[in-house]
Amino acid sequence: MAQLWGGRFTKETEKEVYDFNASISFDKRFLKQDIRGSKAHVTMLAASGILPDDERDKIIEGLESILTDTLSGKLVITDEYEDVHSFVESNLIDRIGDTGKKLHTGRSRNDQVALDMRLYIRDEIDEIKELVASYMKVLHELMKSNLHTYMPGFTHLQKAQPVTFAHHIGAYMEMAKRDYERLIGIRKRMNYCPLGAGALAGTTYPLDRELTARLLEFAGPTLNSMDSVADRDYVIELLSALNTIMMHLSRFSEEIIMWNSNEYGFVELDDAYSTGSSIMPQKKNPDIAELVRGKTGRVYGAYISLITTMKGIPLAYNKDMQEDKEMTFDAIDTVKSCIKLFADMIATMKINEKRMEASASGGFTNATDAADYLVNHGVPFRDAHGIVGRLVLKCIEKGISMGELSLEEYKAESEAFGEDIYEAISIKTCVEKRNTIGAPGPEAMTKVLDINEKYLQTI
Repeated sequence: MAQLWGGRFTKETEKEVYDFNASISFDKRFLKQDIRGSKAHVTMLAASGILPDDERDKIIEGLESILTDTLSGKLVITDEYEDVHSFVESNLIDRIGDTGKKLHTGRSRNDQVALDMRLYIRDEIDEIKELVASYMKVLHELMKSNLHTYMPGFTHLQKAQPVTFAHHIGAYMEMAKRDYERLIGIRKRMNYCPLGAGALAGTTYPLDRELTARLLEFAGPTLNSMDSVADRDYVIELLSALNTIMMHLSRFSEEIIMWNSNEYGFVELDDAYSTGSSIMPQKKNPDIAELVRGKTGRVYGAYISLITTMKGIPLAYNKDMQEDKEMTFDAIDTVKSCIKLFADMIATMKINEKRMEASASGGFTNATDAADYLVNHGVPFRDAHGIVGRLVLKCIEKGISMGELSLEEYKAESEAFGEDIYEAISIKTCVEKRNTIGAPGPEAMTKVLDINEKYLQTI
């Protein structure tokens, strides 16, 4: 069992205890970050006069060979090592001899793992940002191609007012923009280097922590050694942001699932993103959307688990904090796959424009516009609301839409109605006259598309 400690112990660790304590099964994904951090550390040690240049070069060459051989499969990370740090250091010593033992000078495993986690999370944030950006580009294209695709807007899952598919998709675009900005904020706040904090109280070696931070592309060193090794706020923040991303995808998934149903028929998912039934040959199931919806709870669980783990931990480092990794890795992997598959799914789905517009024409989505018509003809809104409500009731009793009422029936409720009421309550008019910024009208939506176009060019 390769481990970085043991001099003070008089007997071997029990195998069950060793296995329970070990993290090699999951922290091996830190290999690139661990080696990058070690190379920066020895570079700083040499620059600070703590390590001769020739030993620095020997260590860096050994570290690079370990990475190369591991990535090629020539060297395998096995569970004989306690963690990725012991794997790297043990193999370094095997390759370059006692010089390898100097790698850990001025460094604790506490600040080492804190560094690896920050480097890893930073790398993953960059990848997630790219996926969110690609997803936003899909949304943007859907918006551009559906400016005049009319559909009902809903409140309480009941038809409310007509909108366009572009406008509806635009709501998810705004959510995705906030998701992207949250990731930027997290990366900025976490981008400080903990290496040099030691176990919790720094070190007596004259380390140049500013140099280490620069070498690793951090904004600077962390300013409190205890917080440096005990901080997992950035992981919790990321998990919270991932929760929100999944919540947004889950809401959208729920709508896709409904729209794809026979009852709605608003969209049809591509065969490549659907599955069938083992017994019912007619079925075409929206499994990707359902799985995204289902995996949301899994990502929520990671956040709840970590924030619960951290709530009772005194300063500074405690072994409980090792529990931050598996759940975070799983949440990141889950979110990345969900964003990509979901974006591909909606990019390939067919939009049933006629079905959407027919649905918008029913359900009295134009009732508010009928009331606004009366207001524009001098009727107080509260009176107009009651008049149109009675007309809706008459339509329900006759099983017709408001466009099918006769002018006499309109005038029986109010003399303010004229022949132009039919044009005023057409779905096209109802949508296209709404042009305040943020509304579904084409003028307003064109402005939003221009804003989004410029935004996407900056990310």
